[in-house]
Amino acid sequence: MENTEFKYILLPVSYSLVCVLGLFLNSVALWMFLTKMRPWNTSTVYMFHLSLSDTLYVLSLPTLIYYYANRSHWPFGMVLCKVVRFLFYANLYCSILFLTCISVHRYLGICHPIRSLALVKPRHAHLVCGLVWAVVGVCLVPNLVFVTITQRDNDTLCHDTSSPDDFERYVAYSSVVMVLLFGLPFLVIVACYCLMARALCRPGRGLSPGWQRGAARRKSIKLIVIVLVVFAVSFVPFHITRTLYYTYRVLGAECWYLNIINFAYKVTRPLASSNSCLDPILYFLKLFYHIIFPFYFILHKSVTKTGYIIL
Repeated sequence: MENTEFKYILLPVSYSLVCVLGLFLNSVALWMFLTKMRPWNTSTVYMFHLSLSDTLYVLSLPTLIYYYANRSHWPFGMVLCKVVRFLFYANLYCSILFLTCISVHRYLGICHPIRSLALVKPRHAHLVCGLVWAVVGVCLVPNLVFVTITQRDNDTLCHDTSSPDDFERYVAYSSVVMVLLFGLPFLVIVACYCLMARALCRPGRGLSPGWQRGAARRKSIKLIVIVLVVFAVSFVPFHITRTLYYTYRVLGAECWYLNIINFAYKVTRPLASSNSCLDPILYFLKLFYHIIFPFYFILHKSVTKTGYIIL
């Protein structure tokens, strides 16, 4: 018998933090995108859709907070159960794919700057984002079928996987989705960042000269660090522990071992949700270079010419 008592404290508290912080940060980000950062460039398009995905997810969290705070009693019906579970995975995989798009765009800007100016336009980014939403939606349609509610004594359970009878089929399906929407994008991101790191170690390659070159290099390095932190904290631990938990459940592992894996898996679920709070770091970095940095650069040039001060 699995020991799940800890989740009735862990999940309501962690989801509450993610909900409050994520809603605030992403609301500010959406307001910035819509009012302060027009016209959009390619990376802004990707970040807007990433923020939109995060916002839709955190809006669904109050129902899960209520569910786990009431010890797994779901009073909201079958349809909302399916929608809430769908939004978790939709946000998870949309975030991964949008971060992949941002990484590929940055790779092209660093390693192939002339070609990227000619080929990568904001309208192309809108088309790619539409494709991401469509692909994730199609891949998660079976999840809507698998997710269900069942009765346990006087409680109604909203399963985040499937009913026990369909669990093995659900594991096979989720494994394919994980490879397509997590494994392959992760390999693309690692490849892009390895190539970017090599290019950034060659002074002057693909970048503007002087002071601007150093700023562009610092911006690219910060982007690499932020995206890798999001993957290291949110996505990689969740997919590892989920794979182990599903595998040992299918194999019928001993209860003590399954409890350990289950505990690790439940801990990484809030970590997977925390990408909604980590992603805004990218947006505020973008805000700095879009609004504050140009003002800083103009001020630097003007005061340098007058000879009073160098910032």
